[in-house]
Amino acid sequence: MEITGKIVQSLPKQTGNAKNGSTWEKQEYIIEVPGQYPKKVCFNLWGDKIAKFNVQDGDEVSISVDIESREYLGRWYTDIRAWNISKQSSSSAVDQGSSAPVATMPPNTLEAAEDGPFDDSDLPF
Repeated sequence: MEITGKIVQSLPKQTGNAKNGSTWEKQEYIIEVPGQYPKKVCFNLWGDKIAKFNVQDGDEVSISVDIESREYLGRWYTDIRAWNISKQSSSSAVDQGSSAPVATMPPNTLEAAEDGPFDDSDLPF
């Protein structure tokens, strides 16, 4: 599954020791998915993926995730784990300044349309 949006919050990194003695680390992020009613989704990265993707607050990203739910003591918990992240380019005409092309309308376009081959009297409305 893929989710696209903006990173609005990076939660503190969590670390611990596994039963086998190895250490683990996990970091959770909140992504806001745009739309008429924007949604916020919490996802996580584990281990070396935290440094590999280097996600920062404000980044526009597209994340590929695996979603899994599991039961513990009669309650269900859902985990959204990212396995790939691609940062979206955030360049726009405003960022580019005056080098961006500006669309303009030729000065006599309205007059040319009025003198054209179409007559308003034959329109059905």
